[in-house]
Amino acid sequence: MPSVRDLRDRIKSLKNTQQITKAMKQVAAARIRRAEAAMRAARPYAQRMRAMLDDLVEKGGKIDHPWLQPAAAGKPLGIVLMTADKGLAGAYNANTIREAEKYARRRAGESILWYAVGQKAAQAVRRVKGELAANWVLASKERSMVEQARLVAERLTGDFAAGKVGEIAIVRPRFISMLTQHPEASRLIPIEREAGGERVASLASVEFEPDGVTVLSALLPKYLEFTIFAAMQETLAGFFAAQLLAMTNATDNAGKLIDELTVVMNSARQAAITKEILEIAGGAEALRAAGH
Repeated sequence: MPSVRDLRDRIKSLKNTQQITKAMKQVAAARIRRAEAAMRAARPYAQRMRAMLDDLVEKGGKIDHPWLQPAAAGKPLGIVLMTADKGLAGAYNANTIREAEKYARRRAGESILWYAVGQKAAQAVRRVKGELAANWVLASKERSMVEQARLVAERLTGDFAAGKVGEIAIVRPRFISMLTQHPEASRLIPIEREAGGERVASLASVEFEPDGVTVLSALLPKYLEFTIFAAMQETLAGFFAAQLLAMTNATDNAGKLIDELTVVMNSARQAAITKEILEIAGGAEALRAAGH
């Protein structure tokens, strides 16, 4: 059985840990509000842009644009793996990385170029099959998230146009609620028409100047840029939600351990006091016996 001193040291260490997890919980709770508000503000715009793009393609007839053609055979597959920069958020990053590995296994036989967004993604890519083409942090101190998304989109657009990749997919966490975030894999380029998506007002009476191809050529890079930006916002919001839950559980678990160890320490202290009393009583009895 551990000594009273050892138990006291363990309780002190747990209290220090509990203070840290409680502080991290409060920080995550403060940041999740801003991150979730930004995510929810970006999501409708992304949905409307995608619906407008689908409508434009449908009403524009057959448009010869590389982003709308079937994926080129024989060229590497580009996978954008998006995670948070930090951990201490339960299985949030691990679930997304695992989904990316499953997606890569489903595309067995193809060479893969990885694009990592988030420090945890960059660390994970080094352990999987394929080449790391580029990596970025999710939340940069030097640039805004919009600028960061633009850099990612420009690199993806350039590599696709140069023929370095024939298809680009993204694996990122999807924010469902404060308690639920699920990883999701989807294709970015070439663009597939979404069935049953939100529809915008009819474009039948709209004339495109100079033509639909030119309009699409200007719209598609913006669409990719904002899609990545919305995914980054969603990833950040999901990270803070997962971290809030993880730190809440850690704080509660530390409190339970402190209570359990306190009971054990009190029992050990009482046993030590009882032992000392018995030793004193035994010594006094021995002295009385020796005096007679």
